[in-house]
Amino acid sequence: MPTPPADHWPPGLPRHLALPATNVYANLAASVARHPEKTFTVFYDTALSYVAFQREAELLAGYLQQVCGVQAGDRVLLCLQNSPQWALAFYAILRANAVVVPVNPMNRTEELRHCVDDSGARVAFVAQDLLAQAQPLLAEAGADGLHHVVVATYSDHLRAPTELRVPEFVSAPRAALDDPRLHAWADAVASAHTPGPLTAGPDDLCAMPYTSGTTGKPKGCMHTHRSVMATLVGGVQWFGTTADAVCLSVLPFFHVTGLAGSLNGPLYAGATIVVLARWDREAAAICMARYRVTMWQAISTMVIDFLAQPQLERFDLSSLACVRGGGAAMPDALAARLKALTGRDYIEGYGMTETMAATHINPLHRPKPQCLGLPVFDVDARVIDPATLAEQPAGATGEIVVHGPQIMQGYWRNPQATQDAFIDIDGKRFLRTGDLGHVDEEGYFFMTDRLKRMINASGYKVWPAEVEALMYHHPAIQEACVIGARDPRRGETVKALVVLRPGQRGKVSEQDVIDWAHGHMAAYKSPRIVEFVESLPRSGSGKVMWRELQEQQAARDATGPS
Repeated sequence: MPTPPADHWPPGLPRHLALPATNVYANLAASVARHPEKTFTVFYDTALSYVAFQREAELLAGYLQQVCGVQAGDRVLLCLQNSPQWALAFYAILRANAVVVPVNPMNRTEELRHCVDDSGARVAFVAQDLLAQAQPLLAEAGADGLHHVVVATYSDHLRAPTELRVPEFVSAPRAALDDPRLHAWADAVASAHTPGPLTAGPDDLCAMPYTSGTTGKPKGCMHTHRSVMATLVGGVQWFGTTADAVCLSVLPFFHVTGLAGSLNGPLYAGATIVVLARWDREAAAICMARYRVTMWQAISTMVIDFLAQPQLERFDLSSLACVRGGGAAMPDALAARLKALTGRDYIEGYGMTETMAATHINPLHRPKPQCLGLPVFDVDARVIDPATLAEQPAGATGEIVVHGPQIMQGYWRNPQATQDAFIDIDGKRFLRTGDLGHVDEEGYFFMTDRLKRMINASGYKVWPAEVEALMYHHPAIQEACVIGARDPRRGETVKALVVLRPGQRGKVSEQDVIDWAHGHMAAYKSPRIVEFVESLPRSGSGKVMWRELQEQQAARDATGPS
């Protein structure tokens, strides 16, 4: 692969990163030793110190082992919204030498059932507001299913007055539990059980997040403590995160990006995280000003919403030193608006559940827009022809493949899927990402689209992500998702589902957007169909679920004209 010139690599950083060869839990012990009374979490103005956090995590670990029967290597389900309890449960599971199975809190019972059955989890941490979805999975003794559920009540960690808008599910008081298989979090802590020795090492399983399921049933990605350590330490080094950093942690912790960058990385550095259970643009702005937030990790959809709020200039955002994220490219027009407001570039990165977050990040001193960035520490990334597997030259589009310390071991109990996901090149094991992209002459990687997300209009290949980025330049468009629709003449044509900015409905028509697009992009890629919608469907990690929209369109096409 092309080696980026030295001046494009972050100044002062090595290309190889020496990672701690320990259990990830050791990071908490180290930060407590250095900063015991320092605030680790702030949750709707309630602060929790590092030492208090560790004390509660230890008590929970003891309960898992001595009451719930958790043994080394057992998988434990974690189903909560962002909260101190999410973080506490994660580190309690690690302290018990077990494996965290973080799941999307938006999952319904049958989706949770797949994660429970596939992982073999017998114990779970579940939030009180989500208990109705998990309760049908409770099993009788000896049967498959959940034998113990520790039920978290978010309001247990609301101890300070606040004028922030607290969601009702967060402020709800603790409810009574009427099943012996359900254990109140507060009771688990109060029982004061001491955990046994920490025995899990760097090559033992640490976490098993599930893929989003966009290509079939979700698959568990087996990550060791070593691979989890790679991205959390790498992010801290890349962004220069110190103990004095204050991070706004609003990306979901169940998703690898939020887990590595908004929880595990700041904890490793001894920093403070300001946590919101649900995205709230005004609460985010208040917290940025109140706690002098220095780093905000956000996906582009959050930034879009944040910038759209009225009277944003009334908030002091001067402490913000870095805005970073990934998941979808940040359109030029929005990046410019963010920079005008904060003076900061949006630093994009790229990763997958299979890579425990980032394999590529833009250098802070020289980022490029709509760019995945440079391969980070110890990552070998290449672009290959997906059919022949031949490496492609700079500028040519192909499938991105990656080799590095953050790559999963494979898919849990799915050897065929694991075999299909990896290829050997030059004696190295590379993960096939399924993403199409190219690398430029300076070593920066760009994504064109998912391998199969392409529209073939009269023989021309149209990449929806490119069209979406162009449409953001229309002043009335807040969001857009581009899909293919059947066309009797062209085979396929380009359709855009558009969310208008507040106050724009009735002032601009769908034909107006079609005409504008025709004047701003090549005719073959310009949307021939525009449909206004109130919102776009999103996954739990905030990504627009384009595949769901594409499938709905295909179903409509099969029954009649679009």
